[in-house]
Amino acid sequence: MTLRSVMAPRGLASVAIAAVLAVGVSACGGTTKSSTKTDSKATAAGKASADPNAPLKKGLKVAFLPKQVNNPYETIVDNGGIGAAKEYGGTAKEVGPSDASASSQISYINTLIQQQQDAILIAANDPNAVCGPLKQAMAKNIKVVAYDSDASKDCRNLFINQASSEAIGRSEVALLSKQIGGKGKIAILSATANATNQNTWIDFMKDELKKPEYSGLQLVKVAYGDDDDQKSFQQTQGLLQAYPDLKGIIAPTTVGIAAAARYVSGSQYKGKVAVSGLGTPNQMRKFVKDGTVQGFELWDPANLGYLASYAAAALASGQITGAEGETFKAGKLGQKTIGKNGEVILGPPTVFTKANIDQYNF
Repeated sequence: MTLRSVMAPRGLASVAIAAVLAVGVSACGGTTKSSTKTDSKATAAGKASADPNAPLKKGLKVAFLPKQVNNPYETIVDNGGIGAAKEYGGTAKEVGPSDASASSQISYINTLIQQQQDAILIAANDPNAVCGPLKQAMAKNIKVVAYDSDASKDCRNLFINQASSEAIGRSEVALLSKQIGGKGKIAILSATANATNQNTWIDFMKDELKKPEYSGLQLVKVAYGDDDDQKSFQQTQGLLQAYPDLKGIIAPTTVGIAAAARYVSGSQYKGKVAVSGLGTPNQMRKFVKDGTVQGFELWDPANLGYLASYAAAALASGQITGAEGETFKAGKLGQKTIGKNGEVILGPPTVFTKANIDQYNF
């Protein structure tokens, strides 16, 4: 799996940890699918077989439903998908709640069904809470593509994943451990308690911490800022009050890492407590340059939305059904392969440091 050139720093060697994340994905021209395996699966499921030679339909209507519309990261993702829709002759929009609660997306799904969208793309706040209405959408032949945070597997056709969930979780531990010398108490500042992606990454973090090389690290708490800037800021303050000898915080959420860095940068803990996780270069640049943050990770969020949009178009056009082994062409990102459980992976993230952060603008 490779990340597109927009993410690759010019003339700069990748940080060593990125090697852990590398996963191979084939790249060849045209839209194809594995014949026997895919056809048999589609037939067994009672679904129409894919037609890899079908053109993308013009005038497709797709809607992005993020966790919350006021999340800067989600805005970048969705704008990437809206731009992709223009490329293939469709129309796309972003709709959604201003909070990231488990049930806040349901009414929007129902409205999109009534509007007869060709595809609904959702970053699920809760994998199960949205399942009922998503199944209703699928019953009406509306394609459902989860992105960023998965819905239950029987409630969507595809899941567009930023990178291997295991690689993200394990690399986050490795990155922070390196920054604090492999010793000390650490905490995790997550988004919501029910967010699929957060919980999956955290599970892999906990498993990684069991390895002998991390025996010097002690995870003392997982806190939840609900992807709210002020709450995440307060949770950071609370962690440091409860554990004044804390050595590091992993925040695998763009809202959380920025809030944590902001608190630490203005406190007595600057230079004593490492902050790492997942963030965008533009929001984290000042904290990297003032020494609050040594390094953090992320993929190109615009490309995540771009890939999700093309996947939805391929589904709605009958090029793919969502079966393992099928492939489709995703515009500038080239050919992508559908993996196990209907998962399509964008590519490995980049580690951002003071040495390379000014080469990126998103």
